[in-house]
Amino acid sequence: MPEAPDLKVIVDFLNKRAKGLAVDSARVVKPSVVRPLAGDVGKDIPGRTLDGFERRGKFVLVSLSGGRMLAINPMLTGLFQWCSSADKPFKRTCLVLALSDGHDLRYLDDKQMGMVYYCRPEQVAVIPKFKDGVPDVLDDIPYAEFKQRLRPFRGEIKGVLTRGDFVTGIGNAYADELLFEARIYPFKKSTRLSGEELRRLHGAMKPVMEWAIAEPERRVGEDIHEKIRDFLKVHDKGGQPCPRCGNPISELTANQRITSYCRRCQPGLLIRN
Repeated sequence: MPEAPDLKVIVDFLNKRAKGLAVDSARVVKPSVVRPLAGDVGKDIPGRTLDGFERRGKFVLVSLSGGRMLAINPMLTGLFQWCSSADKPFKRTCLVLALSDGHDLRYLDDKQMGMVYYCRPEQVAVIPKFKDGVPDVLDDIPYAEFKQRLRPFRGEIKGVLTRGDFVTGIGNAYADELLFEARIYPFKKSTRLSGEELRRLHGAMKPVMEWAIAEPERRVGEDIHEKIRDFLKVHDKGGQPCPRCGNPISELTANQRITSYCRRCQPGLLIRN
């Protein structure tokens, strides 16, 4: 799943390379992922200019001239590709925007789980799963607000982090990284976090996210469809030594979601607590 750091890298790249370009043609390859709320994509987008790119939580918003937008929620399997218009499309290509400089901006989705909404700006707020008004993980959230916002949630802390109602932009991988940095057991109920644990979690957010942006930004080049995650400390590193203590990293899978953590650095019991 693309998360805040991944999408930030993509948005920064596209604002440098694609902003200001005109769309020569638009082709919907997989109609199941496209929701045309403001007109036919193939007919209405050509001739419009890409006015800018923005990330909101786990969405990428593409502003188009003439009061139109693409609001893209990649979900678990969606990716963005920047390539020459002459490049052969992948089988997972869902939408192709051919641009005036000879490049394509393509949306890829192997499982077709994501959604691309073609809409007017005022329609964005009613799009399913768009979390308007929720603080973003890359924002400077004051500790008092952080603590107050967490208070209504009663589930396991990892689930609270990923659901998007408390803070937006955190998915499965970076929830593992944040909790490792804060030394918090991922299955601990949020209501049972100590004051010290809350402080550590709040303090981990900005540095972990900044680190998670810097490394992919340095390595990605133009291959923005490639997900760079090999530098992560614990996520998907089951059995490898913990970078902090050397203990083997534990890995559990539930509901098709991997949770990776260090039992020594993040102690807890795998029971309802």
